Amino acid sequence: MTDGVTTVLMRKAYARWAPIYDLVYDKLTEPAARAAVNAAVACGPKVLEAGVGTGLSLGYYPMNAEVYGVDLSEDMLRRAQEKVDKRGLTHVKSLQVMDVTRLGFLDGTFDAVTAQFIITLVPEPEIALDEFMRVLKPGGDIVLANHWGQPSGPIAKVEEMVSPIAKAIGWSSAFKASRVENWARRTGRMEVVEMRSLSPGGFFKLMRIKKKA
Repeated sequence: MTDGVTTVLMRKAYARWAPIYDLVYDKLTEPAARAAVNAAVACGPKVLEAGVGTGLSLGYYPMNAEVYGVDLSEDMLRRAQEKVDKRGLTHVKSLQVMDVTRLGFLDGTFDAVTAQFIITLVPEPEIALDEFMRVLKPGGDIVLANHWGQPSGPIAKVEEMVSPIAKAIGWSSAFKASRVENWARRTGRMEVVEMRSLSPGGFFKLMRIKKKA
């Protein structure tokens, strides 16, 4: 669970990022975000987008979807709501301030849960993943789009050296995909069913983790 001090610090950081977030990330993350959205809606219409931010991906969902977005930052969500209102995104059913480690939804609510570019930044990612699993219907997917650090080799060494810089722009090269894979195995209820490279140049990868029926 994210403690109070960490929550305050994170909200302040997101408040600083909110005005320029779209300019920095929109085109860079679009292919990966679209892939995550497509994978999520393939499970069914009702999707939770955890860490929805400024709502960059909300326009990628089909109109028959039912999207629920949550984020820790009111400043980010304010910009997401502006997109919803301006573009008439009626498939977005709610946007709420919420900690992803304490989701205010009933068990088995969603066909899919997607988290794009945030899981490596959550102070306690396993707790967030536990919550994603809880609110997910049996047979549904957790869909993660992220940059994962290389497990070994010369690239991994370089990533470790530049980790502070990567974290400053919102990515943690020190966070390996194996951490999520290990979590899935420990649950006994989740299985990693896909891991594939995405544009640009494979920097981002998509991971699907299915909840056993």
